[in-house]
This record gives sequence, C-alpha cells and structure tokens, in this order.
Amino acid sequence: MRTIGAAVAIAALGLAGTAPANAVPNNNSVKKLTKAVTVEGVLDHLEALQDIADEYGDRASGRPGYDASVDYVVSQLEGAGYDPVVQEFTFDYSEENSELARVSPDPRTFVDERDFLRNSFDTGTPEGTATGPLVPVGVVVPAADLPPNSNTSGCEASDFADFPEGGIALVQRGTCGFTVKVLNAQAAGAAGVVVMNEGQPGRTGLVGMIGDATGLTIPAVFATSAAGEDLAATPGATVTVTVDYLSEERTTYNVVAETKQGDDDNTVMVGAHLDGVQAGAGINDNGTGSAALLETAIQMQKVKPSNTVRFAWWGAEESGLLGSEHYVEALTAAEADDIALYLNFDMIGSPNYMFGIYDGDNSGGTAAPGFIPEGSAQIEDVFEKFYADRGIPSQDTEFSGRSDYGPFIAVGIPAGGLFTGAEGVKTPAEAELYGGVAGASYDPCYHAACDNLRGDGRDEALYDQLEEDYTLVGNVNEYALDVNADALAAATITFAFDTSTVNGVRKPGKSHGAGKSKDAFKNRFAR
Repeated sequence: MRTIGAAVAIAALGLAGTAPANAVPNNNSVKKLTKAVTVEGVLDHLEALQDIADEYGDRASGRPGYDASVDYVVSQLEGAGYDPVVQEFTFDYSEENSELARVSPDPRTFVDERDFLRNSFDTGTPEGTATGPLVPVGVVVPAADLPPNSNTSGCEASDFADFPEGGIALVQRGTCGFTVKVLNAQAAGAAGVVVMNEGQPGRTGLVGMIGDATGLTIPAVFATSAAGEDLAATPGATVTVTVDYLSEERTTYNVVAETKQGDDDNTVMVGAHLDGVQAGAGINDNGTGSAALLETAIQMQKVKPSNTVRFAWWGAEESGLLGSEHYVEALTAAEADDIALYLNFDMIGSPNYMFGIYDGDNSGGTAAPGFIPEGSAQIEDVFEKFYADRGIPSQDTEFSGRSDYGPFIAVGIPAGGLFTGAEGVKTPAEAELYGGVAGASYDPCYHAACDNLRGDGRDEALYDQLEEDYTLVGNVNEYALDVNADALAAATITFAFDTSTVNGVRKPGKSHGAGKSKDAFKNRFAR
C-alpha cells in the first residue's frame, strides 16, 4: 500500500477541488447523471492533469508525474466520500531518450515509438549517438509496386561500395535479416543505421526491432516506411541517430474505489488508464477517459445502486496493460465471477474524432471465434442506443483487447467501451459523418508531445482545418469529449441498476450497504 500525500502537493499545484458532498444531488438516473457530468467538470480535471505534466514533464508510470496524478485522483475521490485503494505493483520500467532526426536541411525530429524504434534485445543494443550524412543503400521509393519481401538493400557487403566513413546508412527491409544489414553497414564504416520498412501494403509500420545483433557497436533504429521515405527524399542530409535508454524495475499504482451500496456479487467495473507516455502530458491518451470517469464517480457519490460500481484508474497501460493485468491476476476465481461486466474508456476526445464503440457482437468480423465473451454484444447495444437516442452517428471499432479490457475478457468477463481513434486515418465517409479532415489521423498528436491542453507543438495548419468544424481545447475535441462523458455516465448508471441483458441478473442479491468497511475493501483489492 502506498501512503498518499496528496493534500499538500495538490494544493501547491492549485488544482481543481471536489464539490462538497451536500452540493451533489442523488444522480440516480441517466437523465440526472448525464446532466450532472458536464464537459466543464471534465475539463477541470484535465486542467489538473495538465498542471501536473507542466510541473513534472509527463505523467508516465514509474515517474513523478504519474505519482502526482494518482494523488490527485485519490484526493478527489476522498473528497467525494469514497475510500479509494491504491494498489501497488512492480513493473519493468524503461526510459527512452533515443532519437532520430534530420538536422539539415528542413530539420525534423521523428517520434519515438511512432516513427521509429530502437533495438530492444538484450544483445546488439549499443547506446550512443551519431551524426553524419544520410546515405541510402539500395533503397527503392516508392516500393508499393514491388513484390513484398523483394528488396536486397544492404544484404551484401558489396552494396556498401564507396560508402563514406561516418555516414548514416539507410537500408530497407527485404530479403535478408535486419542483423545482416546493420552489421554490413558497420563493417563499411557507417556511424549509425536506419532500417526502414519496405513500403508495400502491410509492410509500412513498426514491425519490431532489429534483433540479436551481437557485435554491433553503432546505434541502429527501425523506422516506418513513411519516415524512411521522408529521409530518403533528401540524400546527403545530415541525420542524427541516438540510442539512449534505461531499463529497471520500478513501482507504480492502480487506484480503485467503489460505491458503498450495491450487490458485491454483481459488480459493475468501469476503468480508464491514468498513465501517459513519456513524450508529454498524455491528455487525450488517456486524460480524457480518466477525467470523465473521475467526474462520473464524483457525481455518483450519493447514488445507492443495486449493483456495486467499482471505478478503476490503471497504471502502466502504456507499458503493456500491466495495471489491469495485475488487478485481474490478483483476483480469486470467486472475485472474478462477481464482476458482471467491465467498461473501458481509452481516448474519448480525439481532435479528429469518430464515435467508435467496441464491436461486442463482432459484426465487423475482426475477432476470432470465442474471443469475445458472451454479454459483450449487449453492452455494445447500450452504447448504440445512447448515440441513436441523441441522433448522433456512431460505428464499430475493433474488439481487439488492445486496451485495459484485454485482461478482463481473457478471464471471460463481458466488456465494452468507447474509442475516438488514435493513429488510424479518418476516411472520407467518416468525415461526411462527423466532419473533420479525411486522410489525417484521428489523433495527430498520438503518443507525441503535442498531446496537451495548451496547443503546444501541434501542426497548426492541420489544426486550423480541424477548428473550422470543431472547438478544440489543445489536443481535445470538446464536443466529442462532452458526448462521450455522457455516454460513459449513461452506461455506468444503466448497469449500476440492471445488468440483466448482459448476465441475466434481474434484481439485487446481497448488498453490503453502508456498513462496508474501508479496511474490508482494502484487504480484498490492495494485494
């Protein structure tokens, strides 16, 4: 258990305060709760998270900004009358300061984990930095018309004939292993290597790292085909490649709180990950889900639901769903059986949004047979009805287990949730439905420093286009956030009183009532 020292830290940051309990009515219906959960209230929490990031640089798990985010959520929950539990766990922390940048001409810094990755294997991962002229070696751009896995770039030592000492080699994925390419480049005198994806459909993104390159002594990274093509467009440009990272075990936290009324044997769980990436404030990803969840919990403080409602803010999602995974693994079989369903909210205010609902009935056919637990389709129905009742378009989004519902569905718990899009690209049909810019990412600042409330670092030309249709608060679409905060609240209060469509439970069983003790809750879920 972590000791919470929120009061001084939060007061010093001047963060938003929780409304006094006597000022919050009994918001025990969809109509009352969606009226109470306002976008202004959600934005107050986002401003608090932004203030934390301004103070500490980011809100990534294992770092001070995340700890301050935990303190903020705990202080708000305690102010609303909850007895939150801070669940501690350890994880493999890594700190990335690797870099891929074109220094000149037309300087550009590429985004780690979006445009490129450093090698992460235990061997062949030398740290260091190199700056030199970019030298493409057998690179074919564009490669879309070539057969996949056909490029021989860097596969032979002869490919590097006359390679300049100290150059930065740009090689392309193809017929031989990445290790062969980087070691050939090193032998030819390269000071650093960029391996780009090949470029055909399905071979454009970040597919992984270079591998076990024993004997490699120079920095090497893997880049998307788009990043590689951008570099290749200016042969002879000066490029910097840096591999710099830290890896160690650290401690981080989940925050869990539940209603004092309700049937423990039929618990409704609602969650969002609280951590961001190290690049910055993590405001859309996932301040939006965390803030809307927090405001919903605050506005439900006087509700006496039929079913226990358990709210969760997960740590280390960005490191691989580790917080939710730890929580689920710590449950006994009986405790897992007591969870009727899980709702997940990860990125619900993307600036170039679409209204995506997890495809619980697999109507899109993207999930394997048996992957989606029974009852998930009925959760999707509740969200679809919410949008339909408001005359708002919505669409399926892939039920992939990519976010914190993954550990829950792995043990058979029905799940659902909302998603407004990340690095995926908005289609013309979606632009017709929702407005915005077709051909641009739903969140152009996904996992980037510009995912903040201030508007710092954005592509101003693109965001000017978005603001022709939308009101944006930094990297957050205010309308999308407003609608989805209501959708979150509506689904939560619906299932708080009735989960019968999901699991057949039509009336309350035993209720722990107001007598449930703080210590009992901590003993159950603080392990």
